[in-house]
Amino acid sequence: MDLPLSGRAALVTGVSRRAGIGYAVARRLAALGASLYLHHFVPHDRDQPWGADPGGPDAVATGVREALAGPDARLAHGSADLADPAAPERLVAAAHGELGRLDILVCNHARSGGDGPLGALDAVMLDTHYAVNTRATILLAQAFVARHDGGPGGRIVFMTSGQDLGPMPGEVAYAASKGAVASITRTLADEVAGRGITLNTVNPGPVDTGYASPEDLEAVRHHFPTGRWGEPDDPARLIAWLATDDAAWITGQVINTEGGFRR
Repeated sequence: MDLPLSGRAALVTGVSRRAGIGYAVARRLAALGASLYLHHFVPHDRDQPWGADPGGPDAVATGVREALAGPDARLAHGSADLADPAAPERLVAAAHGELGRLDILVCNHARSGGDGPLGALDAVMLDTHYAVNTRATILLAQAFVARHDGGPGGRIVFMTSGQDLGPMPGEVAYAASKGAVASITRTLADEVAGRGITLNTVNPGPVDTGYASPEDLEAVRHHFPTGRWGEPDDPARLIAWLATDDAAWITGQVINTEGGFRR
């Protein structure tokens, strides 16, 4: 079997639900040979309309473990509230300690919900979205770079939401915090290049992870040439490829993988 990530270790954040993008990414990386540390924070999902995974983190981890393909691949998982400014450093330290090394960081986590349009915003909305979506992402990258051994295969992937391609009505705090991630991509990619690390950001477009109502699913699907929403494995394939040596010449890019979504 071709296992291009055999011997490498990845931290993937936001792996809380089997319906989510983080779960699909983790399974893809596992199938390519990587060891995995899965981050989750169930209280966030529990507070959202879509709810937490009914099987909890252990069921999520079991599903990823079933995809492990590397001969010595391992899997561990843990919870962290990334709104805590000290959490990113602790999370990276925990992942490094469990796996013995870190080669890949995928920042898939996101603060979603509790947002509003202009006129309904307050400082708490703005600050909580910034803390998780922007600040934690940058601090995770910083902690990862500090522990990276400088060898080949250093990869960081951020996630954004297409806020630069069209409006996101009613989601000002979310769009602002995710826009900052896209905007900092080139600067951070330049800073880590000397350490043999690439850094790219992926916009997955609308993906059906169980959050949309039946009415929204039907209305939005017509904006895709294929007539269907994105599925978690659609962006996961791109992210897993970015983690391989085949993508070593790509850095500092914001890549849209939206299936031709028409705004």
